Amino acid sequence: MTVYANRVPGTAAFRLYGTDDACAQANSFLETWEAKGLSAHTIRAYAFDLVLLLRWLNESGKPLAQLDTLDLVDFIESARGSGAQPTSINRRLTVFGLFYRFITGSDLDGHNARVAPAGHYKGRGRDRDLGLHQLHRRPHKKLRVKAPRKLVEPLDPRQVVLFMQTLRRYRDLAIVTLMLFCGLRTKEVIAMERSDVNLLDGQLRIRGKGNVERSLPLPRNLVGVLADYHRLERPKTDFEHIFVVLQGPARGQPMTLSGIRSLFRSRRTRSPDVANANPHRFRHTFGADMARAGVQLPVLQKMMGHAAPETTLRYVNLSMADIAEEYCRVAESIRLRYEAP
Repeated sequence: MTVYANRVPGTAAFRLYGTDDACAQANSFLETWEAKGLSAHTIRAYAFDLVLLLRWLNESGKPLAQLDTLDLVDFIESARGSGAQPTSINRRLTVFGLFYRFITGSDLDGHNARVAPAGHYKGRGRDRDLGLHQLHRRPHKKLRVKAPRKLVEPLDPRQVVLFMQTLRRYRDLAIVTLMLFCGLRTKEVIAMERSDVNLLDGQLRIRGKGNVERSLPLPRNLVGVLADYHRLERPKTDFEHIFVVLQGPARGQPMTLSGIRSLFRSRRTRSPDVANANPHRFRHTFGADMARAGVQLPVLQKMMGHAAPETTLRYVNLSMADIAEEYCRVAESIRLRYEAP
C-alpha cells in the first residue's frame, strides 16, 4: 500500500493519495476541518499525520475502528523508534483521536476516557444547595508522552546587531524588525497586506492563529524602512501582500514560509555568532525584552496573540544571563548581612 500527502494542484489544500480505501475517509476528514475554518498550514500538518497513521495501521494489520489503549502505546513506541519528538507524537495522538471520532462517532478508548463522576456530583453549573461556586467539568484522561520543557534563550544585543548588519534589503530589514519589535510569527508576516498598515494612526493589524485579529503600535523605526521598501524595491504587482519575492521567476509573488526560512538560514551559515538566530528566536527575544521592561502579562499576552497566559509565560522565561545578573546583585547584599563585625 502506498499513501502519501500532496498539495492539490492550483490550491493551498493538501489531500491524501494512495490505494488505501481509508484515503477517501481521511480526505473527507480534512475537508470537514477546512469548512470549520482551520488554516491551510494546520490542514497540511493533519494530512501528514494521517499518512503516518494509515501506514502504521497497514504495517500492524489493525483496523482503525478496533484500536484501543494498548495499540496507542504500540504506536508511541513505533514513533519513538523513528526518532519523533514528544511534541510531535502528542500532536499525532490528538489527530488520531479526532479522526477516530470522525469515522466511528465515539472517542478512542484511552485517548479521551472520561472519569466516572462521584455519587454527589450534580453536573455543570452552580451548586444546587449553596449556590456559591462553579462546579467544573471533570478533566479527561488523555494518553500523552511527557515532553521536556525546554528553555529558549533569547538573542543578546550583540547577536541582534550582528544579524541586522547582514541585511542588505529594506524588505529583509522590515521583516526582522517586525519580529523583533512586534513579536510577529512568520506566518503573520507573510499574511500582512498593505491595508493592514495604518501610517496615520501608527497601527498594524495582524491576522494571528485561527484568523484572530489584533492591533499593535507601528514602531517608528519601521515607518521609514517600509516607505523605502515600497519606493525602491517592491515590484509592481496585483498582490496585496506587503512582502513579495524581489527577483527570479516568482518576482512579485507573495513570499512563502520557505522564503523566510531561507532568508534566516543563509545568514546563520555565514556567522557562527548568530547560529541560533531563527524567526522564532526573534519573536522570543521580543517577549523577553517586553518582560524585562515591566510589561504586564495580560498586555504581553495580547501583543503576542496568545489565547492563554500560560503560553506567554513559556515565551518570557528569564534567560540565564538575567538570572545571573539578579543573583549577583542580591548575593552581595546577603554576604554583607552575614559578615562578621
